[in-house]
Amino acid sequence: MISPLLDVRDLKVTYGGIHAIKGIGLHVAQGELVALIGSNGAGKTTTLKALAGLLHPASGQIQYNGKSLKNIAAHQRSGMGIALVPEGRGIFARMTVLENLLMGAYSRLAKNEIEADLARMYELFPRLAERKDQLAGTLSGGEQQMVAMARALMSRPRLLMLDEPSMGLAPLMVKKIFETISNIAALGMSILLVEQNAKIALQVAQRGYVMESGAITLSGTARELLSSDAVQRAYLGE
Repeated sequence: MISPLLDVRDLKVTYGGIHAIKGIGLHVAQGELVALIGSNGAGKTTTLKALAGLLHPASGQIQYNGKSLKNIAAHQRSGMGIALVPEGRGIFARMTVLENLLMGAYSRLAKNEIEADLARMYELFPRLAERKDQLAGTLSGGEQQMVAMARALMSRPRLLMLDEPSMGLAPLMVKKIFETISNIAALGMSILLVEQNAKIALQVAQRGYVMESGAITLSGTARELLSSDAVQRAYLGE
């Protein structure tokens, strides 16, 4: 069996005396789009922060591309090809769209490759080409989400982690963002998608995990989870 690109085993994260993540396991194969769904406060964002190196787990293993990420700092993980698009987007509001995208490539040296990747981002997100000289803070929420995603892709990641990309967006913009996520996945990118909107997440994913109170309670193919009675009752309003 080929090792997954990301392999998480018995991951535990505590805040003081609170067990936020209670020994979860999950994996993402090369080129796979995996959804992690669950209600607000389930521990999804905490999981992503631990994977990105922004939080230190109490115990457990995180392996990426066959190597342990223990004692690997967040900026080093970024250099290894792990990119996080955070909840709330975290764009640089007083910088232009172009400057935001270039920040995603700050550790890269080959200028011709950066120019080629900028062109690719403008193909993937045509709206950003129109807005490239505009201050990012003046964009709509959906456009800011596009900036955050494009900035992450400018680092040329192998694993893209998305935290609640639909949050606060109008339905039409949610549709557009998820079409783009599907397009990125079709290019062979490995994606771990954290999302409260379970239906739209499972419609684009190949597999999924359901998280409740810091534990994974269900897992399976996206189709299995979409047809699960428990998922339909809890997350799809059916």
